[in-house]
Amino acid sequence: MDSTHPIWQSVAMRDALARRDAGAIVRLARRAADITLADLGRQVGYTAASLSRMERGKQPMRDVLLLRRLAGCLDIPPHLLGLAPRHRPAAPDRSGATRVGPQTLFGEEGDDPVRRRRLLAAVAGATTSAVLGPSAAAHAPAKPSLSGLEDLLLHRQRGHASALDPTPSSVVAAVNASRRDFGACRYDALARALPARIALAQALGEDGHPERGATAVAELYTTATRLCIKLDEDALAAVTADRALTAAVNGADALAVAEAHRMVSSVWRRQGHHGRATEVAVAAAQQLTGDRTTDLTERLSVQGNLYATAAYTAAKQGDRHAARALIAEAEATAGQLGQDALLRGNVFGPSQVVLHQISVSHLLGDVGQAVEHARRVDATALPTTERQARYWIDVARAFDQWGKPDHCYQALLAAERAAPQEVRRSSVRALVAGLVRHDRALPGVRAFAHRTGALTDR
Repeated sequence: MDSTHPIWQSVAMRDALARRDAGAIVRLARRAADITLADLGRQVGYTAASLSRMERGKQPMRDVLLLRRLAGCLDIPPHLLGLAPRHRPAAPDRSGATRVGPQTLFGEEGDDPVRRRRLLAAVAGATTSAVLGPSAAAHAPAKPSLSGLEDLLLHRQRGHASALDPTPSSVVAAVNASRRDFGACRYDALARALPARIALAQALGEDGHPERGATAVAELYTTATRLCIKLDEDALAAVTADRALTAAVNGADALAVAEAHRMVSSVWRRQGHHGRATEVAVAAAQQLTGDRTTDLTERLSVQGNLYATAAYTAAKQGDRHAARALIAEAEATAGQLGQDALLRGNVFGPSQVVLHQISVSHLLGDVGQAVEHARRVDATALPTTERQARYWIDVARAFDQWGKPDHCYQALLAAERAAPQEVRRSSVRALVAGLVRHDRALPGVRAFAHRTGALTDR
């Protein structure tokens, strides 16, 4: 479909372009090209149902890789979908969009400063328009509110009772929806939904299903703890971790108990009690060794995550020997699994061990080793948005430690494209604030700092 096609002059298309509605633009172009959702889905690697939701605005269409593929399949000029135009130098794919990947980030493109500036300008421009839209470039989104969760913890039920009947199937759906929200970094939606979902699980336990109810409550409070940690609400995380463990030991299965202990370990670490945090995680992992009541794959996945968490904590404490021994234990556990698995909302496997090796090496000051580990990871193959964003942030930290601000900035822009809310964490804002002093060498860094909230901290 070339540029002379009547669709580009239609009232509907002009309206979609004025609203910068990527979904509507894709829908109109697809119909004009007489391509079905099923056919397009096969070409871009998405289901017809997912594409339909995106076209109708029911689901965000902001995955840059998907936008590139759609532009290529439907002959849509990339800039109409907020992508970088074809003429910009970088690592273009067939749609001409700027891409951050191993070849551009890990140095294979050379150290020419002019080329780096052009690359950064392209990446910054593509990120601003594709993720946030031009009008939002200088405005950081508001932090998700946890007031509903606080009310629930204080037994102020202000409308948090679920409208659903507390059946095993409805509670399983609530738990799975919470896991998906977290994995997709939909933290605002998760914060709003969690109180009613926890209330639903509690009602199930009171309605004749004590073990299922306890397991669901524990898993939901575990997710709540992970959310609180993401939002730097450490005091609230301590309460939700305690609720998770209390629910788990009162009737949940062994895996829910172990995961609750992992959250307790994370809370202890964030409070500076590294030795205690490591002990809790290792003890929970060892406790699972003799368990025969749970699925082997799920048990290995939970154990591996516990050892990886303990390794990170030991590295945080500066205990090189313990960190290396624990990450080796996690690697051995991943070897038993043989592949990555997404189970109960948690990801574990060989590639996840590599992600922890990046973090551990960075914390121990082995920046060269951290970057070498990072080279081995295909970010696009990571199973959740949250993991992709965490990878790019860890890569950014490694390059910052190495004294390469341009590479650090590229990695942070990639993290923002994957999950804008991830780069608003306080630890990331501190990293971004340090980049602002390189304003002249890093095109767009001040706008990026405004988007993440870093400049308001200065």
